Amino acid sequence: MRFTILATFAALTTYCWFLLKVGQARRKFGVEAPKTTGSADFERVFRVQQNTVEQLVLFLPSLWIFGFYVSDVLAGLLGLGWTAARALYAAEYYDDAKKRGPGAALTFLVGIVLLIGGTIGALVKGG
Repeated sequence: MRFTILATFAALTTYCWFLLKVGQARRKFGVEAPKTTGSADFERVFRVQQNTVEQLVLFLPSLWIFGFYVSDVLAGLLGLGWTAARALYAAEYYDDAKKRGPGAALTFLVGIVLLIGGTIGALVKGG
């Protein structure tokens, strides 16, 4: 499962980067914890991090199910695609929230492919 592990590492490392960006944005825009609103620039950085948490709930279990029942290599490639889509989403959202569509759509699409593919693989192979 080394490719699934590497994809997991890439996704979680990217998430950690988004966490650090929130801390930097808090200082830069003067938004003290526990506040989550203030400057629109801060809120975009915060939403990227929060939305990534929300997407990880779908992505990580689906990635592992797919990697185990279908293909470790393909899971790894799809996982790296998911992480690249999250980076695109972040760049789009940081620039203008209205531009986040392509990255968001790609992230969701990869997650759904992993979920459906992994579920079919599990049903076909059985326990």
